[in-house]
Formats: sequence, C-alpha cells, structure tokens
Amino acid sequence: MPLKAVSVWEMKKRYSGEEKGFVEEMRFVAMKLHTRDQAKEGEKEDPDVQPLAKWEPSIEGYIRFLVDSKVVYDTLESIVNKAAYPVYAEFRNTGLERSEKLSKDLEWFKEQGHAIPEPSSPGTSYSSYLKELAEKLPPAFICHFYNVYFAHTAGGQMIGKKVAGKILDSKQLEFYKWDGDFSQLLQNAREKLNRVTQSWSREEKDSCLEETEKSFKYSGEILRLIVS
Repeated sequence: MPLKAVSVWEMKKRYSGEEKGFVEEMRFVAMKLHTRDQAKEGEKEDPDVQPLAKWEPSIEGYIRFLVDSKVVYDTLESIVNKAAYPVYAEFRNTGLERSEKLSKDLEWFKEQGHAIPEPSSPGTSYSSYLKELAEKLPPAFICHFYNVYFAHTAGGQMIGKKVAGKILDSKQLEFYKWDGDFSQLLQNAREKLNRVTQSWSREEKDSCLEETEKSFKYSGEILRLIVS
C-alpha cells in the first residue's frame, strides 16, 4: 500500500523509534492502540473498552479464552516450524511458545471437572487469517507474531493475574510461566526480529506496521471471551 504524502514532521513521528531498530517501531505503533488502562503509554480513548478492574470473568469464559488462544498459538508455531519462507525459521524455539503450556492448563481444568469446549469463531477465524497471510505476506505475518507473543508477556500477564485473583484463588497458570531467563528470552526475540527486518524496504516495513490494528482486532475478540 503506497504511503500518503506527509510532512517531514509526520514522517518522523510515524517512524518514532526507527533508529533503535524495527521492533521499537512496532512497539510504538502498538502503544497507540492501547488505552491507558492497558498500558502506561497507551493513547487510545475507547469508551467501549471496559476497564480491567470492572471485569466480571467466569471460569467458563476463561476456559473459552484459553481454548481459542491455544488455536492461535498452535497456528503460529506450526507456521514457523514449516517455514514456507526462510525468515519464519528464525523464530523456532524462542522459548516464548505457549501451546504446550496451554495444553497443561486445559488438562488441569478438565481434572477439576470443567468441560473443555471446541474452539469458537474468534480463535478459528484468527487461525485461518494467519495461515492465509503467512503464505502471501511475510512482513504482515511478522506483525501478528510480534504482537501476539509480546502482548502476552506484558498486558497478558497483568490480565492473567487479575482474572486469577477473581476466579482461581490467585492460582498462576502455566500460560503465564516461562522456562529460563524471561527477560533474556524477550531480548533474544527482539534481536532476531530486528535482524530479519533490517533488510526490509520501507514499503515492507509499512505493510507490517499497517497490520497492527488487525492484530489487535482479532486478539481483542479472543480476549473478550473471558467475560462472555
């Protein structure tokens, strides 16, 4: 998609963080789509987004959220393992993978006597979209990869803690645990993302950044299952 004519000031603002590597550009764009309740740097004002403190989660809804999340993580991990494009192979075994952790959590809920439903539309729709995107537009797919994994390590943890405090006696699920040095895993992933995107054209970078809003849309639909 061609860029619209913009002023030098707007260009500088749009590519804030460019000198620090492309991950910082992706983070900057993502922060503009967060509300203040979701992140300190959030800028978006959305009266339809209920503050986290007012959420009334249910165990059934939370399980639906975990089931649909697993569909998405299964898809992301499958795509990087198959590596239709060589760039995807760079993101195998980052230590950020969540599918196995989610399997353990769902098994725990099952042992507690809870029914585990089939995946619903939010998860299956996102999965289908990711598969289609990964075949055609690697930069756009990388946007989703970044936002799904990195959002979970930040706001995702905060949400998990709040929900657990309300309905699980503050039990920490495996979904929110990482093996090894967590900060180092994140740093390694950032370095890989910066390295593989270093050779991208400005147009490829823009196609990645422009996908951010769609990533938030799909992830938001899955998140809302918690209070469904």
